[in-house]
Amino acid sequence: MLSVQGIEAVYWTDVGEGDASDTEIMAWAERNGYTVLTGDLDFGAILTATQQSKPSVVQIRAEDTRPEGLIDLTVGVLARLKTDIEAGALITIDPRKTRIHLLPIIR
Repeated sequence: MLSVQGIEAVYWTDVGEGDASDTEIMAWAERNGYTVLTGDLDFGAILTATQQSKPSVVQIRAEDTRPEGLIDLTVGVLARLKTDIEAGALITIDPRKTRIHLLPIIR
C-alpha cells in the first residue's frame, strides 16, 4: 500500500527468512538504506540498547492495525518527518500523536 503512495517498501519475507531475528532485520535495513516499519516495540528497544544511529524505526501503535485504517496517517508522518528519518530516528505513530527521538538514543 505504501508503494501506491510513492514510497518504496518491501516486506521482510520478500528479502529475508521469515524466522530471522530482529537484529538480522535491523542489520539488513541498515546495510540497504531502509527504515523498519513495525508494530513491534522490540526494534525500538534494540536502538536504545545499542545506541545505533541507523536504521530508522517507525513504530505504529494503534488498536486498528489494518493497513487501510493507517495508510493516510502513516504516509503523512513519513512525508513530514522524511529528513529526520533519513538522518536516523525512532518514531512512534499513534492515532492521537506522533513521538520522535533522534538517533542515537543515549540514556
